[in-house]
Amino acid sequence: MNTNAPHAIVIDDHPLVARGIANFLTSHCHFEQAHAVSNVATLWQQLQHHTPQLIVLDFWLPEGTSLPLLKQLHEQYPKTAVLIISADDDAAIQNKVCTMGASGFIHKQESPDVFAQVVATLLMGKTWFQSSADCIQRNVQPKEIPVTAAELGLTARQGEVLIMVLMGLPNKRIAQKLSLSEQTVKEHVTCILERLQVKTRIEIITKLRGRRVE
Repeated sequence: MNTNAPHAIVIDDHPLVARGIANFLTSHCHFEQAHAVSNVATLWQQLQHHTPQLIVLDFWLPEGTSLPLLKQLHEQYPKTAVLIISADDDAAIQNKVCTMGASGFIHKQESPDVFAQVVATLLMGKTWFQSSADCIQRNVQPKEIPVTAAELGLTARQGEVLIMVLMGLPNKRIAQKLSLSEQTVKEHVTCILERLQVKTRIEIITKLRGRRVE
């Protein structure tokens, strides 16, 4: 195997989707190798053997959002372009992944031609975001205003849950980290949504953009 050959890794928990994107990268985007993986463990195994030029990462994984993984990849592989893909239209997702080090974002319903254009742009060292004017680039540290749980009308425990929700962790992982039952975490999340007057976790991220919960 030529470890210097340009290659990519695609991670999506739908194997057919991951394989389809990997095949497209080799057939239309000039990659000699493109590995399709369906879970985070396999991704790290692949990264032990070689550092790819590109990682295509689905925003939603079985463990929750890919934000924690994106942060790790940006810190450990700063020269690798990471393209986030998602079926969500919410601009807050683009802004969030941009501030955490992603190189670009593309909707899953975009055409193959646009996808190829995005990949080519990222390989030139540039970024691709639809809301680029609102996006803080990776070399700029976003300024976050601290806010306490009490200021948001939450209990200290709800504040701890909120911090983990903002990290993209699902209820099961939050329960494990805080030594709570999954049902208790679910109740806390419901209270947080009501207190912040939002309906979804993505709306939480949107509402608290630029704030750091302490």
